[in-house]
Amino acid sequence: MMTTLRSLTVPIGELSATIGLLEYLVLNDQLAWIRSGEGLVGFGESARFTSSGPERFADAQQWWLKLADDAEIENPLSVPGSGLAAFGSFGFSKRSPFESRLIVPEIVVGSRDGVTWITQTTADPDAELSPASARSALDLYLDEVPVAREPDPEDRILPGILSEAEWKNAVARSVAHINAGDLSKIVLARDIVASLGSPVSAAQVLRELALRYRSCWTYSVDGLIGSTPEMLIKVENGVARARVLAGTLDRATAPADDPHYPQRVLAGSDKQRHEHQIAIDSLTRQLQPFTSSMTSHSEPFVLELPNVWHLASDVAADLAPGADGGIPTSLALVEALHPTAAVCGFPTSVAGELISELEHMDRGPYAGPVGWMDAAGNGEWGIALRGAVIEDPRTVRLYAGCGIVAGSNPAAELAETWSKFRPMLEALELDRARGAVAGSRA
Repeated sequence: MMTTLRSLTVPIGELSATIGLLEYLVLNDQLAWIRSGEGLVGFGESARFTSSGPERFADAQQWWLKLADDAEIENPLSVPGSGLAAFGSFGFSKRSPFESRLIVPEIVVGSRDGVTWITQTTADPDAELSPASARSALDLYLDEVPVAREPDPEDRILPGILSEAEWKNAVARSVAHINAGDLSKIVLARDIVASLGSPVSAAQVLRELALRYRSCWTYSVDGLIGSTPEMLIKVENGVARARVLAGTLDRATAPADDPHYPQRVLAGSDKQRHEHQIAIDSLTRQLQPFTSSMTSHSEPFVLELPNVWHLASDVAADLAPGADGGIPTSLALVEALHPTAAVCGFPTSVAGELISELEHMDRGPYAGPVGWMDAAGNGEWGIALRGAVIEDPRTVRLYAGCGIVAGSNPAAELAETWSKFRPMLEALELDRARGAVAGSRA
């Protein structure tokens, strides 16, 4: 029997213009979705759903629609994310044993376009639900003072499932498959392990990421943390938006006196533009059946991040009503779009099989959808990139991947993974030079 939830949203005063929601990042088991100081931060848990396998999205959608339909929701705001909301993380692969999940927090603090609120949700039919109870429940969570972590002499970076040499060999094998005409693109990922001498402070890591990568979406769901630059799909009042990235250039090796370097090397590269076009075509092809109109950049733009430049394109679409007369929810679109060529390859079925063969690892939630949805069908789902999984307080597994196409060079792709590890390594205050970056498997 499904629990009946009661939810109350209370508008509150404005947040600090300097740090916004970052002041609420205090817990190591925090739920978070933050960009430029705005978004949602969750505390506690009122309901949870888990599922794995090919039907994980459909099962979660069915659970959420029933839960939201039965819930008693009092929400004076019309802001996306207000009212009853859930955070979610889904496994990359339908074969993965990873349990995809939706979590309804007890308390959500939200901020959007100058509007800030607290939402309290409870499954207890006898619990008080009022503006006073919402603030009191929040204060109890904020009483927990985060413990900052200092770099430890025992901190180490260890190899993951594959050594660097083994992973470069996997890239070479991928190129051979592409040259043989088996597929046009594959995204290969690798992992490394941060072995820490003292327990990780997830709240501290999230604050660092949210401050350094303000234009990205900083996320945290059940130990999956990171700051992604890629929006799989955002749905707001019947309009869907996506940001597609493919093509990467490391800023650490860029000449200091050449302002046109990223435009020339990225936008001027046939290889990079080919990789990007495959990713755009993959997304728009899958999104088109759900739309009445769609627009995207005719030319990709160069997105500047602190660690890298990317070729990027934004897509916007008006959603069309389905057979039931309603527009598709954000989670329904996630199911239709995942996995895109940006994180899998093309054709996706061929790339997916080859990924399993060459990576020798279960990606778990890495490169899967992560984000939130509300009872009105709005939501934001990024791709879980530039992130890590906290396996235990002293073990953090980091992931990074590269799009492999004809002409990809294994050594250059390996260097690109290190540029993509950099956001998490910096937030963990780890120095790559102190780590073992090759050799035996962890």
